[in-house]
Amino acid sequence: MKTIALIAHDGKKAEMVAFVKDHIENLRKADLIATGTTGTYVKQTGLEVELKLSGPKGGDAQIAALAAEGKIDGIIFFRDPLGKHPHEPDIQMLMRICDLYNVPLATNPGTGALIIEGLLDDDTK
Repeated sequence: MKTIALIAHDGKKAEMVAFVKDHIENLRKADLIATGTTGTYVKQTGLEVELKLSGPKGGDAQIAALAAEGKIDGIIFFRDPLGKHPHEPDIQMLMRICDLYNVPLATNPGTGALIIEGLLDDDTK
């Protein structure tokens, strides 16, 4: 089973929940991990989600560590590109880890859909 991490900045959490609802059937085929607050919202859809710390408290770093260990197949991170975030170094580190270890990273619904389709649409993957 594939593992997908879900992260969303505060201004993008509603968009993440809508995205998850739009792709819920495929996401049922995955193990889901999320930062704490995002995961709490996603759980309201009925999906099982393993919660990590909230992003500002180290959740981004926890997910990056799992990606570096090869335990995550893709990350969907709806970022607020216009906002200031106190944990920006963790966000940059997560993006660097994804590049370094070739982990697909989506930052918007369009690329998120491609990750889901690429990883989960075909049951033989």
